[in-house]
Amino acid sequence: HAANMQKFLAGIRLPDGRTALREIVHHKGAAAVVPVDDEGYVYLVRQHRVALDLMTLEIPAGKLDYVGEPHIACAERELQEETGLKCEKLEHLTDLVTTPAFCTEKIGIFLATGLSQHETHLDDDEFIDVVKMPLTEAVQLVMRGELPDAKTIAGVLMAWQKLHGPEACK
Repeated sequence: HAANMQKFLAGIRLPDGRTALREIVHHKGAAAVVPVDDEGYVYLVRQHRVALDLMTLEIPAGKLDYVGEPHIACAERELQEETGLKCEKLEHLTDLVTTPAFCTEKIGIFLATGLSQHETHLDDDEFIDVVKMPLTEAVQLVMRGELPDAKTIAGVLMAWQKLHGPEACK
């Protein structure tokens, strides 16, 4: 996926006037979506992540098709591609900066409601299992440290708070 990211060395000026080199990865961005149905179930995707050699359970997500693509369009596409779901409402929760120390990636995270099931459209290199569970169970997994993916942690907790109100966090 070299076309999706470019890595380079940047010379920067430090606060004390010296210069230093920093590696910076330019990433075109991504979107992620927390699909929650009318019964309070969330749909997560289980997939192998090569960089960590780990099976992860995450909210559906994917890279923008091009620089400047609206995050909401990407979120809607990834929701259907990975889970086969379409939604009546897609609500922006946050923009997550994944690794600001060296990468420009920003992930727009959305809450999808009013779900209906359709066919999946996985990319040729995607092997994904959809896992449906109560949103409350996903929150418990996050709080036990069993869902280590940052966008999933943020998305699940923000969706819970959005659907259950500010008092849910107290």
